[in-house]
Amino acid sequence: MLSRRQVLAAAAGCLVASRGGARAAADRHVVEDWKAASLGQQGIPPGWRAYETPGGHPRYDFSVVEDGGRRALRMRSESEHSTIARELTVDLGSTPILTWSWKIVSFPAGADLRERATSDATGHLFVIWPRFPEMLRSRLIGYVWEPRAPADAVFASKKTGTVTYVVVRSGTAGTGAWVDEHRDVAADYHRIYGGTPPNPPALALSIDTNDTRSHAESLVGALAFQAR
Repeated sequence: MLSRRQVLAAAAGCLVASRGGARAAADRHVVEDWKAASLGQQGIPPGWRAYETPGGHPRYDFSVVEDGGRRALRMRSESEHSTIARELTVDLGSTPILTWSWKIVSFPAGADLRERATSDATGHLFVIWPRFPEMLRSRLIGYVWEPRAPADAVFASKKTGTVTYVVVRSGTAGTGAWVDEHRDVAADYHRIYGGTPPNPPALALSIDTNDTRSHAESLVGALAFQAR
């Protein structure tokens, strides 16, 4: 039979573990893990909506899959531009680090986001701060894997004054493999716009091949915000 001291010690240990688990949960906010959709589900996944872009002609060739032990959204594009967005509730003051994983299957042929004529990408991940009028004053940071622009490059979109791209990864090395990423969104906002960022109310995913008239495919895994 356990003594009173042993019982109290065990209870204290459980309380510490519970508090530690609560702190860990508070330090990480999962935005999307693709578990709300059934495997093989096609089109716009649950919780997301179409995000129209001028001249995009979107097909939303998306499907929820299991790949390499990861639940993911597979995005394919053929001479079009498909973007989806979802509402976001996050406190950048406590969880400013955006984490995700992605796998590039193929890049759009000849794509280079720095040039208007070839402004395509196999995958964009946007953090969005809408401001009225939306098409003129909104602020979007687009995290991209760019085959030509150097890593850590920061540049404005040649098509819209609302988007600034941050090149997270450069070149074709790593194509076909899962890669885990993390970015300090608060720090990136301060570097681009100055000041402390408000909490962004939306996030978007996009795949774009309409300028190069080519094909691209990528997969995106779980998305989350976490503490530094």
